Parts: sequence; structure tokens; C-alpha cells
Amino acid sequence: MHMATDTDIREALLHVVDPEIGVNIVDLGLVYRIEVEGGRARIAMTMTNPTCPLASYLKDRVTSAIRQHLPDVVDVDINFEWEPPWDPDMMSAEARRQLDEGKR
Repeated sequence: MHMATDTDIREALLHVVDPEIGVNIVDLGLVYRIEVEGGRARIAMTMTNPTCPLASYLKDRVTSAIRQHLPDVVDVDINFEWEPPWDPDMMSAEARRQLDEGKR
């Protein structure tokens, strides 16, 4: 049995796309920390702004992505953090490229 790692979780989260921006939450810089212990994953993440109405939607998508890609993870605990606040500088180069392409 393969025990999931933080890298496995991060790869699963690449499939979770912010519906407003169209970029996955990892490249957007919304995922702050991933901790894996046995069959439990703890994810600390944020939103692009604290009043974003998509928090519960993204929480459901994160849980679904982890369960779909890593069935050995039986407990997913997601906490939203607001410090430090999200900033566009947290985006990866890939996210910037995707957003630039979308503007054309």
C-alpha cells in the first residue's frame, strides 16, 4: 500500500481549478501547507480574498480531488487561513502564462 505524500496531494490539487480565474489552486498560490500523516491529509489554504463566495465549493473540490486520486487518504482536513493575505505575487510562472494567454 502506497502512503500518500505531500507531493502526491499537491499533484492531486493541480486538478482543482478556481472557476473564476480558470487556473488551478496550486499555481494560483492558494495552497499554503500540506501535511500528511498516515491516511490523513491536512491542507492550509486561502482564497484570493476573504469574502470570496467559493470557499465551500473549493473545499468540496479539494476533498473530491484527493479522494479520487489518492484513495488511501481517508480523512481530509482543510483550514482556510488569511495570513498572509493572498497576493498575485504568489502565483507561479505557469499561472501568469495562462492568465496572459487568456487576455489575448
